[in-house]
Amino acid sequence: MVKAGYYGKNRVQRSKCQQCGRRHSDPPQRPFNEDIRLTPEKVAMIPHCLAEGNSVRGTARLCDVEKRTVLNLLITAGWRCERFMDERIRDLRVTDLEFDECWGYIRMKEKRKAGANADNPDIGDQYTYIAQDRASRMVIAWHLGRRDQRNTNQFIDKVRAVTAEDQRFDVSTDAFVPYNEAINVRLWDRANHSVVVKVYSKPEETRERYSPGDFVTVEKSMQRGNPDLEAAGTSHVERKNGSLRQWCKRLTRLTYAFSKKKENLRAALALHFWYYNFARIHRSLRVTPAMEAKVTDHVWTLPELMSTL
Repeated sequence: MVKAGYYGKNRVQRSKCQQCGRRHSDPPQRPFNEDIRLTPEKVAMIPHCLAEGNSVRGTARLCDVEKRTVLNLLITAGWRCERFMDERIRDLRVTDLEFDECWGYIRMKEKRKAGANADNPDIGDQYTYIAQDRASRMVIAWHLGRRDQRNTNQFIDKVRAVTAEDQRFDVSTDAFVPYNEAINVRLWDRANHSVVVKVYSKPEETRERYSPGDFVTVEKSMQRGNPDLEAAGTSHVERKNGSLRQWCKRLTRLTYAFSKKKENLRAALALHFWYYNFARIHRSLRVTPAMEAKVTDHVWTLPELMSTL
C-alpha cells in the first residue's frame, strides 16, 4: 500500500494497493473514539468552555449547539478524564498531603428534601473530597459522595491506590472525625496524621452568611504517627476549593447552574481536575501540577486528550 492523495472536503487519506490497484480510504478518527458528528475543533471547544467556568447553557450559546449536546459531550469527556487520571496517576512519591471537603448539592439542598426524595442519597448535599500534594499542588485523588464514614473510606482507598507503597508521608486534615478511623485502618503503614483546626472570632453557628469572622489562631494536634506539626496545614487545599468554585460553574455560590444529576456533577469534576492537573499552567509553579509531580513532561491540550483516548 502506498499513499494516493486525499478524498473529500475533510481530506481523508487514501491508499493504493500496488498489486491489485484497489484504492482504500482510512477511516476518519473521531473525537474520544465516539460517534460524534461535530467538527474536532467544536468538540474541543465545548469542554474547554466548561473547564473555564461557563455554564451548560452559556457553553451551548458560545458554541452554537444544543444544551443536550453539551451535556452528552460532558459525560463523555468526564468519563475519559477520570479514566485517564486513574491510569496515569500511580505510585506517586509524596511527602505532604492535605485533605479537605468542598460542599455542593444536587437538585436541592438537604433541608429541602421531602417525600420521595427524603431517602435518596443522590439528591441533596454532596461533598467533593480532595487530596492535594503540597509540593506539586496536584490533586492526586478525589471522591464525590455524602459526608459520612463510608464515603470517607472510599476516598482514603483512592489515596492508597495512587501513592507508593514504600514511602511514608504526612497527612493534614481538619477535625472531621471519620478521617481518624479511615486513615488508621487504610493508611496505617504510610501516613503520619495531624489535625489542623482554625479558630475564628465568631462561632460557626452565629456567623452571618459567608462571613467567617476574623482569624484568631490555629490549633494543631498529632493524631497518628510522628507528623511534622510545624509544617502541618490545610491552606493549600482550601485555596484549591476556591479555584474549584471559580472554575466549575456547578459549585459557584448562589447560582442557577447547580447540578440536577449526580453523573453530570461527577463528569464536571473529573473534567475540572484533569484540566487543573494536566492542561492549565499553575501561576506560582510556571508549569502544570502534573509536570511538577513528574507525571508528564508537557502541557496537555483537549485535542490531544481526544486523540489519545
